[in-house]
Amino acid sequence: MNAGTVGSRVSAVVVDYHAGQALAACIDSLHANGVTDVVVVENGEEGSTPPALAQRDVVLVAPRLNLGYGRGVNRGVAASSRLEYVLVSNPDVVVHENAVARMMAFLDARADVGLVGPQILRPDGTVYPSQRVFPNFWLAGLHALLSPLWATNPATRRYRSARADGTVDWVSGACFMVRRDVFESVGGFDERYFMFAEDMALCWQVREAGMAVGAVQEATVTHVEGLSRSRESRAMLIAHHRSAMRFEWQTAKGFRRLLAPVATLVLGLRLCVVLMSGRA
Repeated sequence: MNAGTVGSRVSAVVVDYHAGQALAACIDSLHANGVTDVVVVENGEEGSTPPALAQRDVVLVAPRLNLGYGRGVNRGVAASSRLEYVLVSNPDVVVHENAVARMMAFLDARADVGLVGPQILRPDGTVYPSQRVFPNFWLAGLHALLSPLWATNPATRRYRSARADGTVDWVSGACFMVRRDVFESVGGFDERYFMFAEDMALCWQVREAGMAVGAVQEATVTHVEGLSRSRESRAMLIAHHRSAMRFEWQTAKGFRRLLAPVATLVLGLRLCVVLMSGRA
């Protein structure tokens, strides 16, 4: 699949928050993959993004306030060309050679899949656990309580893995490709999420709409995790836990719904533990 084919079928949306030269590297990697329709949304202070663009051929959306990740992506998608697929990326992601074409080929071959994620690597080359299962009450509770103190506990390992049958519940919002018609049919990102869990909620919506979520191990990207949110680490930590609570209340049904207040308490305790540990 040549670069011209990618350019005629894939738009890219990158939400920037003071990523600086990492944003420039991200855009260059998208262009190297043949993506010509690139929209950058400036979520930082007005004027913070253009210095990193340095005459790069992109469309800049500058809302003059921090919209949050999901709302920023929604604005970027609305400003992009009406191409078949949308690649969503953090600004501190470098897309490896042929990764975009491989995700596109996967969606071409799997009409049942609405959204697909790549293999995400850390800068040291290790694999970031970007393909996960939806947390049930017990899995979420054990992961929430144990992970701050025991990062490799069994609940966290289970949560950060594919399902037993090889399918994927959800993939990281740091980088993924989605069919434009599917993204629009579910209403895009749920804008009630400011940061965190909006990717999990989007994949939930896609699956509720009858489409699957996939992953392409052969498509790789490198993610410098947390580059943008390190500027507001404490606020982002609080936002993370708030979004996790929102997802639980949004998706819990039946008996699990009755346990939602307990899940909220567990998440509140976890937030206190993390804040007191000095990791914020």
